[in-house]
Amino acid sequence: MNVFVTGGAGYIGSVCTEELLNAGHTVTVYDNLSEGHRSAVDPRARFILGRPEEAGDILQAVQSAKPEAILHFAAHALVGESMTNPGKYFHNNVANGLKLLDAAVETGVNKFVFSSTCATYGPPDRVPMTEDLPQRPINPYGESKLMFERMLSWFQQVHGLEFVAFRYFNAAGATERFGEHHRVETHLIPNVLKVPLGQATQCEIFGTDYPTPDGTCIRDYIHIVDLAQAHILALQPGKQGFFNLGNGDGYSVRQVIETCEQVSGQSIPAIARPRRAGDPPKLVASAEKAVRELGWKPQYPKLEDIIRTAWAWHRKHPAGYPD
Repeated sequence: MNVFVTGGAGYIGSVCTEELLNAGHTVTVYDNLSEGHRSAVDPRARFILGRPEEAGDILQAVQSAKPEAILHFAAHALVGESMTNPGKYFHNNVANGLKLLDAAVETGVNKFVFSSTCATYGPPDRVPMTEDLPQRPINPYGESKLMFERMLSWFQQVHGLEFVAFRYFNAAGATERFGEHHRVETHLIPNVLKVPLGQATQCEIFGTDYPTPDGTCIRDYIHIVDLAQAHILALQPGKQGFFNLGNGDGYSVRQVIETCEQVSGQSIPAIARPRRAGDPPKLVASAEKAVRELGWKPQYPKLEDIIRTAWAWHRKHPAGYPD
């Protein structure tokens, strides 16, 4: 298929672009490089430097690409920042997203795949978390993603736009070529790996008194390639709806640090910090719906394998991307 990928210079978008191209698809990447990196775009893809604030820029880019499907990854995604600057999140994640939806309808795109988040649920009533749980986001980031999910439902109902929305849990790992480099790094695994890379003397644990076996938060980690493969499966005609993407297994912060020590062969000192507001004790996905309806099967379910690929990429690119 001919696929238009927004945010294709970012962590998840870059790997999904690589996997799409490996699968024989044609890809146009649209990214304003505010968070992404030009060198993270697979050279086999066509690249458009996005200026979404300019009137008509998104529509013109979609018209020039003539895609059959859109994969929408572009978004602001820092929970803490969304609590201090909600307008930034609603403007980009919702208002600019609406421009993309309008462009899809105007150009006759039939399939839309959206990068959503488990943050739309808020603190869950139960784990593992299934797609039918109430959605009660507790930050503007999660709220902005939920608003876009609702917009998708209405565009499907009114315009017949076929969509799949994936609610991610914790994306991690790397391919040989592309990995995780955020300008503001908030994710646990790359921050822990900074210690064996010699870029930090210690890592931080936010909260050690949670009602979990070792007192630290438990999260579900999913390999970035498995995430990408789910998006490729979503391009199949007739596939539609909301899907969780996770492994169904949770690992605590201490378990992640211990596994990073095993993989790197180095000791990683950790210092305890107070809890962060809004951090639930345990977030673990049930991805049974994706397995059942999309035929998805994770290739890298083990935390050790996920961290091993991340460590290999960071060792090869200790400073991340050059641009």
